[in-house]
Amino acid sequence: MSVMETSTFRSPRLLTATDCVMLIVDVQDRLLSVIPDRERLMWTLQRLAAGAQILGVPCLATEQYPEKLGPTSPRLQPYLSHGTGPGESIPGKLTFSCVGCESLVRQVEQLGRRQVLVTGLETHVCVLQTALDLVTAGYDVYLAVDAVATRNQLDHEIALRRMELAGVTLMTIESALFEWCERAGTQQFKEISQIVRQTFASDQ
Repeated sequence: MSVMETSTFRSPRLLTATDCVMLIVDVQDRLLSVIPDRERLMWTLQRLAAGAQILGVPCLATEQYPEKLGPTSPRLQPYLSHGTGPGESIPGKLTFSCVGCESLVRQVEQLGRRQVLVTGLETHVCVLQTALDLVTAGYDVYLAVDAVATRNQLDHEIALRRMELAGVTLMTIESALFEWCERAGTQQFKEISQIVRQTFASDQ
């Protein structure tokens, strides 16, 4: 039987809810304050994180030098799979790459998942270095291009090109949500469809 004739065939290039981790890199309010269109970015991140929660995709985060730059935005913390319980904290780091954060690496390894969907700040620094290190470490790395940002558009565009050339798969949050969901007709699909249909306030 041809693989195209089987109902269970899925390309390994597609995200799956059972093998993916969502990673939010350094979305701290002090870093957000210098990002153009930060409200749209936060709206996008919240929708993606809400979808991850619905579909059982673990959502991890890091904080760059939290003693100076403060915590992850409170708007994202309810969606995180760590750092919000008693005695827990979101991993802090001084390296730009999240792969330099040992506690975050342990959490990813313990989950035993091979796909990482990267989001956050800033595209050309922490996001880029994290994505390239994850590729080198053998992960299948995806980047939600509408859920990353930086201060300067040229830095953003060049970073996207570098990551794509290095083997990072570029996508949007809507593609990610529907790939995680995989099929229509379920309660999860209905909830994801409601997220996708939302409109940013300034676009209404």
